[in-house]
Amino acid sequence: MRAFFEAIQTLFVDFLFKPLDWLRSWELSNWWGANLINWVGVIVCSYYIVYWCKQLNLHKQSNEDFQDTTAHSFLDK
Repeated sequence: MRAFFEAIQTLFVDFLFKPLDWLRSWELSNWWGANLINWVGVIVCSYYIVYWCKQLNLHKQSNEDFQDTTAHSFLDK
């Protein structure tokens, strides 16, 4: 059983995390380049938040978005 967990450790440490180790060593010489993944993530998330808000406004303007403030029938009495 111990060999199984050591194999998982080897997979992650020696193979899957190598690009992250490279980025960490690159940070000392070029901060912007090392954080490129973060900047791309921020840009992608910002784009989709704006897209989502535009879609919400389109549905609200076309009256497809019915909002009933009464959550349960017993609350409107």
